[in-house]
Amino acid sequence: MDLQAQRVGTVRAFGTVSLVAGFMTALVTMASDYGRLEPHILAAFLVLTGLGLRVEAAIADRKS
Repeated sequence: MDLQAQRVGTVRAFGTVSLVAGFMTALVTMASDYGRLEPHILAAFLVLTGLGLRVEAAIADRKS
């Protein structure tokens, strides 16, 4: 396995972990009635980061 493919796989995996963590944070926050905004901001940040990493990995994988 070459270095580029290994990097793409790592970025894709980290993006998936970030997406799952963001969705889980959102679900836990909705299930409990905190009423605060900070957990929702964290969940949105994690989901957007995960999406960005997955898109970056897809573009890098297409180029190679």
